[in-house]
Amino acid sequence: MTSGRRRKGDWRYGLAAQRGPLVAAAIFAAMFGVYGAAQPNGLSVDVINTAANKGALLALVGMAQTLPVLTGGLDLSVGMIFMLANCLASTIVTGSAAASAFGIVGVLGAGLLCGLVNGLVVVYGRLQPLIATLATSAIYFGIALALRPQPGGDINGDFADLMTRSTYGVPSSVLLIVATIVVVWIPFRNATLGRAVYAVGSSEQAAYMSGVPIARAKIAAYTLAGFLAALGGLLLTCITFSGEARAALGGDYTLNSIAALVIGGTSLFGGAGGVVGSVFGAFVMRTVGDLLIVFNINPVLQPLFVGLVLLFAISLGSLRLLRVRNKLDLYR
Repeated sequence: MTSGRRRKGDWRYGLAAQRGPLVAAAIFAAMFGVYGAAQPNGLSVDVINTAANKGALLALVGMAQTLPVLTGGLDLSVGMIFMLANCLASTIVTGSAAASAFGIVGVLGAGLLCGLVNGLVVVYGRLQPLIATLATSAIYFGIALALRPQPGGDINGDFADLMTRSTYGVPSSVLLIVATIVVVWIPFRNATLGRAVYAVGSSEQAAYMSGVPIARAKIAAYTLAGFLAALGGLLLTCITFSGEARAALGGDYTLNSIAALVIGGTSLFGGAGGVVGSVFGAFVMRTVGDLLIVFNINPVLQPLFVGLVLLFAISLGSLRLLRVRNKLDLYR
């Protein structure tokens, strides 16, 4: 009897822990189903591939934003790192396969370096993450502008095709997201530093008293965030075959990444959530724009509809709180 109750409690706890991603996935499925039904020719391979490529860009930036937020911070530079990687990739991921491979390593290495700088400034500069990353975002934009004063550039065509095509109807961008979750996120989440990130976000004081490596956890979170944002910038170059240093582009991706993680159930207070929910939240955000196009609604109204979806997702995630009389019930 006791083991049965324990299994039931574990099942309920696991379901509660994944409530945010499940809600975001359900909203995305419903919205994308409507989008597919409204298509004159249904959901063709090209339609799915185009939607997946657009959603994957924001998903990667949303994943990047999630990591600093889990520590209780906020990274306002992820959009600029994304844009910097786009400009850098359009410059060095060219030529032969070997040269392009070195260029890819250079782009991802630059993302890691940008994230590392953010982490070091936050931890050892003892600055608020909001202020620190606002300053570094201006630096990254300046570097991107130096690389690409005017839109242009190119990228290895074979690599771009590999990253943007569909294989047996499955978009490569979706496979990239899945591979990133399996190869990067899950090992990090289960590692000591990954658990430390959640501990710091839940209560930094308690984490310090428990001997959690707070500095290393924060630096790891910001560094990995830079890597994921750079991966998104690399994908953008594959889609557009060019690079562009545009402040509005970086700002839009930064703000939308915050909305995506909130839709996906990650707490802005830190310590709860994950990148899987942020991925579904990003696809929800992108599907809103696609629905407006399909139904011939003025795109200017997109922020209104995004806000409604955001409010709906947050409200669903908060229903349990309305029924709680004792805060201890949240842990049962």
